[in-house]
Amino acid sequence: MHAKQASGCMTRRKFLESGSACALFMAAGPALAQAPAQPAPRAKGPRVWLDLDQKELDDAYDQSVYAPNLPQITGRYATNSEITRGRLGPPRRLAYGPAPVDGLDVFTTRRPNAPVNVFIHGGAWRGGLAKNYAFPAELFVNAGAHFVVLDFSPVQDFGGNLMMMAEQVRRAVARVYRNAKSFGGDPNQIYVSGHSSGAHLGGVVLVTDWEKDFNLPANTVKGGLLCSGMYDLKPVRLSARSSYVKFTDEMEHALSTQRHLERLSCPVIVAHGTLETPEFQRQTRDFAAAVKAAGKPVQLLVAQGYNHFEIFETLASPYGLLGRAVLEQMKLVPA
Repeated sequence: MHAKQASGCMTRRKFLESGSACALFMAAGPALAQAPAQPAPRAKGPRVWLDLDQKELDDAYDQSVYAPNLPQITGRYATNSEITRGRLGPPRRLAYGPAPVDGLDVFTTRRPNAPVNVFIHGGAWRGGLAKNYAFPAELFVNAGAHFVVLDFSPVQDFGGNLMMMAEQVRRAVARVYRNAKSFGGDPNQIYVSGHSSGAHLGGVVLVTDWEKDFNLPANTVKGGLLCSGMYDLKPVRLSARSSYVKFTDEMEHALSTQRHLERLSCPVIVAHGTLETPEFQRQTRDFAAAVKAAGKPVQLLVAQGYNHFEIFETLASPYGLLGRAVLEQMKLVPA
């Protein structure tokens, strides 16, 4: 009797277990059947630049591919800039040309005859406004320096002519030099910083022939901080950016800072994040190596775990990678 009961229990248990397994299989079956198939690996195309095919090269000069949080970070730029203006007050607006966009936002410090840092914003040469890049101003103002943010035209307003855009930025820096005393600045302590396409333009500024082109001292700029920039335009010309920049041989050569290091007359700091595109990392490394080989002072900074947009935020903190470096370059002490 007990054996039959045990046998019955085992039979029922096996039945229930098999039924449960079947139910689980039936429930999972449709979900498994509907799971999307993994896409087949993309076939690599012909090499266009180094080991990169056309898509890889295009992606390497498109920050959104490597920085999916781009909208959140650039949103912080704008929000934190508004907060900064609330604390420091609105900047002085100085014109450097006849067009409404030809303007400078100047955040002044109380220190007399203070050094000046001129910042050139990024935006793939296509966009960006000075008002959204004000948030590092407190670092400089509190440490005893003026912070100047440039506005300038996007390259499409020049019909894709990057030479005209670079000339506009160079004019703006010359204006800062000539008018520094009007806002308490020392024209003999002008520094330039830039991020992304602004770092490219900043590099062009650093190798400007100031005596020939602007009748200014050859060492008009005393130091540069170039973050996540481009310093040779050959691979950029081969990328999708050529759809809106009308590259020519003359433009590629003239605006490739790495090819004109004989005109570099000041120390330069270059930086990139480890989560940037492979090309932006390579451009920075190669530029630093070229400056060093030319016998000029250069410092290479690598931000571990930062992408293209996150690294720029470190300029706003005296303890951040860029903030600490720029204060040391300008011989300033954090407030």
